[in-house]
Amino acid sequence: MDYLWEGLVQAGILITTFNPEVYQITWLTLQVSLGATLLASAAGIPLAVLLTEGAFPGKESVITLVNTLMALPTVVVGLSVFAFLSRQGPLGRLDLLFTPTAIVIGEFILATPIVVALTIAALRGVDPRVRETALTLGASRSGAARRVVLETRYAVVAAILAGFARVVAEVGSALIVGGNIRGYSRTLATAIALETGKGEFAFAIALGLILILLSLMTNISLRVLVPKA
Repeated sequence: MDYLWEGLVQAGILITTFNPEVYQITWLTLQVSLGATLLASAAGIPLAVLLTEGAFPGKESVITLVNTLMALPTVVVGLSVFAFLSRQGPLGRLDLLFTPTAIVIGEFILATPIVVALTIAALRGVDPRVRETALTLGASRSGAARRVVLETRYAVVAAILAGFARVVAEVGSALIVGGNIRGYSRTLATAIALETGKGEFAFAIALGLILILLSLMTNISLRVLVPKA
């Protein structure tokens, strides 16, 4: 157990002395995770409203598909994005492979089903009279939908935070499409995997502690932003 204790001590030194590489990796992780979550929210919330309020053939099948995609394996997402962004792929000319942008794309795909599915669950739990009252008072269909979303705003915030929690520690997709390039596309999760393999336990522990702290902050944010029932 001595090596573990020594690793924790050295990790504490790396964090408290503001090791540049540790904080560069942390900053990149926050950038790509927050970027992917914001994009997933911008696309996922309107889609959830459409799937809740709309009436079209196959609607329940689409919702079932979204629920299934919540458990989509990260390595499958990474492989799919890699195929599209590689030089032989349809988007190869964009030269996005092994960049932070590629990581955002992969994490966006992972976060979106979570945001959509949890938002749908929240919208379906709203009293139908909320929508009916808004329509009676002269609101348009889109206005009534916005009113329903406002009624579920705390649950929607929880859905967004759940999407962030899904991607902040993601490793499979980020490793495949980001390339784990030092100083450029290395995230906390991919760096931990690499440093552990190299035997750099102190560095890996330092990154792991920061990752745990980010997860803790996400849960604290959830408790603060979402009131208890």
